[in-house]
Amino acid sequence: MGCQQPTIDNQKESSNAQLPNVVIFYVDDLGYGDLSSYGMTKTQTPSVDALAAQGIRYTDAHSSAATCTPSRYSLLTGQYAFRNEAAILPGDAPLIIDHTKPTLPKMLKRAGYKTAVVGKWHLGLGDGFVDWNKPVKPGPLELGFDYSFLMPATGDRVPTVYLENHDVVGLDFDDPIEVSYKARIGDRPVGTENPELLKQTADLQHSATIVNGISRIGWMKGGKAAEWVDEDFPFVFTNKAIEFIKESKDDPFFLFFPFHDIHVPRVPHEMFAGKSGMGPRGDAILQMDWMTGKIVDELKKQGVYDNTLIIFSSDNGPVMDDGYADLAEELKGNHDPSGGFRGGKYSAYEAGTRVPMIVTYPNGIKESGDSDAMISHIDIYKSLASLTNTELDKGEAVDSEDLLGAFLNAKANGRSEMLEESFTLSIRNANWKYIEPFDGTTPAWLANKTAIENGLMSEPQLFNMKSDPKERVNIADKHPEIVSNLQKRLEEIRQGN
Repeated sequence: MGCQQPTIDNQKESSNAQLPNVVIFYVDDLGYGDLSSYGMTKTQTPSVDALAAQGIRYTDAHSSAATCTPSRYSLLTGQYAFRNEAAILPGDAPLIIDHTKPTLPKMLKRAGYKTAVVGKWHLGLGDGFVDWNKPVKPGPLELGFDYSFLMPATGDRVPTVYLENHDVVGLDFDDPIEVSYKARIGDRPVGTENPELLKQTADLQHSATIVNGISRIGWMKGGKAAEWVDEDFPFVFTNKAIEFIKESKDDPFFLFFPFHDIHVPRVPHEMFAGKSGMGPRGDAILQMDWMTGKIVDELKKQGVYDNTLIIFSSDNGPVMDDGYADLAEELKGNHDPSGGFRGGKYSAYEAGTRVPMIVTYPNGIKESGDSDAMISHIDIYKSLASLTNTELDKGEAVDSEDLLGAFLNAKANGRSEMLEESFTLSIRNANWKYIEPFDGTTPAWLANKTAIENGLMSEPQLFNMKSDPKERVNIADKHPEIVSNLQKRLEEIRQGN
């Protein structure tokens, strides 16, 4: 009897079996120095450190922007955020990504992947006014995710509910949700009037509706049965991710896991509260590390860890006081969240975007160890297309570069040029970093964050990153020709070249 030829379905199953799973851990506001594998000594992050020991630890990797919405936008589209004027969004903003255009999850679905996002979203939802009492769309499902379980915006914004696929979880339709960012609604207490109800006092921006002892940005009416409990985040999100892994283990899958931690409000579970010695911010780092470990353990339990590419990183640099009085600055001791670099979240200086990044993939990494390759998260899109042999359409991920070699080999080269977005644009080229002059008005809320150098100057700034990696000496006046060339290059990038 002759050999039976494989069917098309069998060929597809065989091909899919070779594709690695992909998990992206995207922490919120984790600084370059906030892991013990990156020099933190005040407390330890053993789960993440284990990934670093097994894989590649990057020393010059960057979120594409110094704030959350723009960096997430770029990761999922492969385009610079400024091309769509992507900025920090209010909690009721419409979806900022065009759901008719290519995205990272859509690309991976073309390659045969099951896709899910679990965690903080903050990319907007719907196409205008959102009625939280009806299916909320477009959203992640329309962007190519098969499953989503979300914090709709951020922990410090209403609505303080979970959204599973298109629907608010646990909603009582006899108590409909209303949200306003313009005027007070409902009868819930607010932070400005009821400070005695608060777990943490907050600035004026964060002092509207109180939910679970935390005052938020914006006002919320109704939806009492659907409210989240901040302390439950590590279990709720981690369990949803584990469920997806269990259900998808027989097919290639992509899990995007954007943490709420260590964003404000920092309200860690009692398992972690008081354990770091650095207050709620340090405790939230421990909580994040535990969550990472639980998901990695599940990958191993299901026998798929060796064939899973894990990317661990942060959406921007660190911030200490970001609206709530949780003693982050007072209790940090000698810990430097920025790891010696200048600036932090919101900043044009290096600590705004230079973040820890770790890649593990036992079946695929050619050489582990430390890598000094210059990498932007915007490159994840095209690198994963290369990994999965997926052809991209014209105009897809136009700003992304294929750096798969650097994702699999600690000795491989990265970018030769890189854009950094904050409230202005910066460019790294060879040893040079140029920060474009800022000719706008600094938002009052940013100007009030005096603990962070935002880097917004009316004159050009130029630094030699080889001799001055901490950006202490502006040498723009000594190298006018370099300033001119880099400014021209920024203009070319703006035009799409």
